[in-house]
Amino acid sequence: MKRVLIVDDIKENLYLLESLLKGYGYATVTANNGAEALGLGLKEPPDLIIADILMPVMDGYTLCREWKKDDTLKNIPFIFYTATYTHPKDGEFALSLGADRFIIKPQEPEDFMNIIEQVLSEFRNGKIQGSLIPESSEVSMLKEYNETLIRKMEDRMIKSEEAEMKIRIYASQLEQEIEQRKQAELELIEALKRAEESDGLKSAFLANMSHEIRTPMNGILGFAELLKEPDLTGEQQQEYIKIIEKSGARMLNIINDIVDISKIESGQMKATLLETNINEQLEFIYKLFNREVEQKGLQLLLKKVSLPPESIVETDREKLYAILTNLVKNSIKYTSKGFIEFGCDIAENGHGLFLQYFVKDTGIGIPQNRHDAIFERFIQVDVVDKMARQGAGLGLAISKAYVEMLGGKIWIESEEGKGSTFWFTIPYLPVSKNGFNIGQEVLTPIEENQIKKLKIIIAEDDKSSSQLISIIIRKIAGEIIIVENGTEAVRACFENPDTDLILMDIQMPIMDGYEATRQIRQFNTDVIIIAQTAFALCGDNEKAIEAGCNDYVSKPIKTSNLLNLISKHAKQ
Repeated sequence: MKRVLIVDDIKENLYLLESLLKGYGYATVTANNGAEALGLGLKEPPDLIIADILMPVMDGYTLCREWKKDDTLKNIPFIFYTATYTHPKDGEFALSLGADRFIIKPQEPEDFMNIIEQVLSEFRNGKIQGSLIPESSEVSMLKEYNETLIRKMEDRMIKSEEAEMKIRIYASQLEQEIEQRKQAELELIEALKRAEESDGLKSAFLANMSHEIRTPMNGILGFAELLKEPDLTGEQQQEYIKIIEKSGARMLNIINDIVDISKIESGQMKATLLETNINEQLEFIYKLFNREVEQKGLQLLLKKVSLPPESIVETDREKLYAILTNLVKNSIKYTSKGFIEFGCDIAENGHGLFLQYFVKDTGIGIPQNRHDAIFERFIQVDVVDKMARQGAGLGLAISKAYVEMLGGKIWIESEEGKGSTFWFTIPYLPVSKNGFNIGQEVLTPIEENQIKKLKIIIAEDDKSSSQLISIIIRKIAGEIIIVENGTEAVRACFENPDTDLILMDIQMPIMDGYEATRQIRQFNTDVIIIAQTAFALCGDNEKAIEAGCNDYVSKPIKTSNLLNLISKHAKQ
């Protein structure tokens, strides 16, 4: 086993070289300076010596010179391995002293060992007979030796000064960073407290959501199972179907609330200002809820004060519609006798005109100390009525967020047992006094003979959804082509230029519906494209239209809505 003497004053360097050489099957001996190494070598000569340059007691250059003077040691290969501020002349001087190699740190372990084995191989084959010190004057040698050491010491001093300066700068930065971290720590503790409070609220919210989703799901699955019984009468079947529909609508409302509040929390919900006919929107909401209110034995009143019939303002009509329907639904939910009244008026303050809406009911009312809490996210008001424990408890939080997005405010006037009045304001931004229909569109039912049989492409990756759509449109479709992603939809439309309609799902693998629509519009501008998606978020309609769709329908798809949309565009 070859024996290697390693000389270095830094323990870590010795350890690394020892570990490397032992890993390749070499025995090792170590020394901390040149004098110690010379003594070990004279006592028991090694097969190879590897030395650093700058060391205490005796440096590497002196060691090499003394090593090569000794008749016992001079034929043993001598390698310098150093990283101490190397200069091209350092290597030249080392070789002039008789060294066989001058290696600069760092080296890859494999490369380093290749050099070691090459030196030993050359020595075995007689290519290295032991490098001798070239004949030159002692004065010349000492002069070069001194110059080399002085240069290396000067380099070390410069590097030390630079390092000291860097340390001072770093210490100053570290001090600032410590102060910043202390401040950040205080902020983090405060944030943690808020997060723990929020987590507690969200945990309670999620527990409630689990119940709220499971309850209608139980109704859907349970009565769907009962519908399989063969002995049901037609009346029983219709009753079960109504329960399934009601449970499905309840679960859809919960899911929509969760999606909306998530988008609000993440800051993704934005207001889109459009021209809106205030009176038509109020009339639409009245017609939407009047039957439900009458079935409950209540009276629904619409109060339109000081607003001309053609009042058109600029606002986000989808969010305004959501605010009003949330408040009216709440009143219906918590009112068992009496009336519900809603309406709008123009008011004025020091900042100008604004629209002031209200929804008033004779319901259960809310205690004074809970008026602020009802608008908080993940918090439900403690009321005795069991109806108040149904629902996600997000409707008012969403309404508050929407009102603030539109630049207004919302508040409540209520007394427990005496009903409630919700008020909210939005800026009054009139557009025109020329009346035209710009409110919620009410489509008339479709009749089969109104439109021709259509060639329709259904782009939908969910098989149950594509099957449902196929059944809905079977009476108006002459031919149905089903594809499962956007790429297939583009290809199908290109190969079938006579396609009348594409029902385009938005979220599909490989290529989504937006991109598929954009590509189709490059070669076919006539085909009707209706986007259909489960996203159901504000702004999706605009995104679909921008991509090139003619219209938009949200899942779950209602038969009448889809057929009316198709009728509307097919007759144009």
